Amino acid sequence: MTVDTTIPATMRAVVMNKPGDVTVETIEVPRVVKPTDVVLKLAAACVCGSDLWPYRGLQPVDHQFMGHEYVGTVVEKGEEVSTLELGDFVIGSFMLSDNTCEICEAGYQSRCANAGRYTGSQAEYMRVELADGSLVKVPGGEPSDPDKLADYLAASDVLGTGWYAAVAAHAGPGKTIAVVGDGAVGLCAVLAAKALGAERVIAFSRHESRAALAREFGADVIIAKRGDEGAAKVKELTNGYGAHGVCEAVGTQESMDQALASVRPGGYVGFVGVSHDQTIDGGDLFFREVHLEGGPAPVRRFLPDLIRRIQADEIEPGKVFTQRIPLDDAAQAYQAMDERREIKVLLEV
Repeated sequence: MTVDTTIPATMRAVVMNKPGDVTVETIEVPRVVKPTDVVLKLAAACVCGSDLWPYRGLQPVDHQFMGHEYVGTVVEKGEEVSTLELGDFVIGSFMLSDNTCEICEAGYQSRCANAGRYTGSQAEYMRVELADGSLVKVPGGEPSDPDKLADYLAASDVLGTGWYAAVAAHAGPGKTIAVVGDGAVGLCAVLAAKALGAERVIAFSRHESRAALAREFGADVIIAKRGDEGAAKVKELTNGYGAHGVCEAVGTQESMDQALASVRPGGYVGFVGVSHDQTIDGGDLFFREVHLEGGPAPVRRFLPDLIRRIQADEIEPGKVFTQRIPLDDAAQAYQAMDERREIKVLLEV
């Protein structure tokens, strides 16, 4: 085991005790347990929209250490870690993988047959299993520019998830892509669809600040309507056919219904919103020949390309962070996102 001797004994970490109850505790710093582990000193943390499900009481939670989006510097590594060294600045997916099993090799690292675990990333340090397969080194190390750091942090989840939605929706030249959901993932799906060459990107949004960022990310049209009216508007813009592809980035019955209503026969729906009590009409899928792909995003598949695009200033996904506050004020971050006063909050470690 290789160790940075400056690692402290304790750290601050965010805990969700029960729905609506978020605190910050002092706990022991995690250390290497398995030979494939590393310990990271985190550069920044953030709150995810999916963290709001347990916060709102829609998923069980009982004194859970929070966070799954992370960028940081390797400060300790197990003896079998071969691709990383102390001092490397890395980005990792929120789903860990060995990146060598048949499922990973097919591009679905989020369903790795040997998936690993990590400690919560809303903290000062975290332990990551399967480091060689899960983490990607960033050339040039940790950036001094806080905006670039935010870009990299976004890549570990919301950007990679939005990217997967756009890929699953077959975004590309000549295509019209609609995006259901104006949270951080939906906005990153707008960015991704445009970066992948979509001719026209349609975003559903009723909130002007979110719609403004969608436009900045490349949305050509904003639709404030929902349900049949929203779908009718999409069809009006596409000669009556519907969008070639739709990104669903919410996870509710309403959002899935909107996605399916807005896509053309033979079209593609990329669904990445965490599913909560959704049902789908099999007969509708059968007779309209709609393609579905989604689930937890295989962010590891996309990370090398996303890092390259960020470094080339082709994309600036960190703009989804509309507030930055100290880690110790994490409860305020959850409240602000729950009340939709902020799109996404970055926690300064």
